[in-house]
Amino acid sequence: MNMKDDDKEKLARPRPVRESISEMTEIVLPNDTNPLNALLGGRLMHWIDLAGAMAAHRHSRAYVVTASIDHMDFLVPVRVGDFVVLRSSVNRVFHTSMEVGVKAWVENYRAEQSRHVSSAYLTFVAVDAAGNRLPVPPVIPETEDQQRRYDGAARRREIRRAESARRGEVRIK
Repeated sequence: MNMKDDDKEKLARPRPVRESISEMTEIVLPNDTNPLNALLGGRLMHWIDLAGAMAAHRHSRAYVVTASIDHMDFLVPVRVGDFVVLRSSVNRVFHTSMEVGVKAWVENYRAEQSRHVSSAYLTFVAVDAAGNRLPVPPVIPETEDQQRRYDGAARRREIRRAESARRGEVRIK
């Protein structure tokens, strides 16, 4: 099925960051925790990946695959019954890839307390159904905070590229 030129032009139009903003909430259940009843780090990483993918899908309007995830710290424990709130948005688009920022908070509704748990930068690549890379429309930062993240994404990309080169890896475009 061939896409009409009008549809291609609509998909290539730059989009503001606000169109990619996503939020998801998970409740921590016993099967999400370790023997100390604290959330498994891998489960949080999974949720961060899903939250990031939502923002990347919204922006690119295409399938996306995770290419990388930057450093993560787990700042506070998360317990059974807590809510984990994850917010994500596209920081910057390169050609076929985009950096997405995800921030996670733990909400203890009984104590009416919310604390920052973790943040991460993920790189997603837009692909078609056959796995071929697709160009991604540019993103438009509209606030000072979005502009700061946009500018920071270029620096983080150079760091990722330098680290890959040091390891002798081939990087995505």
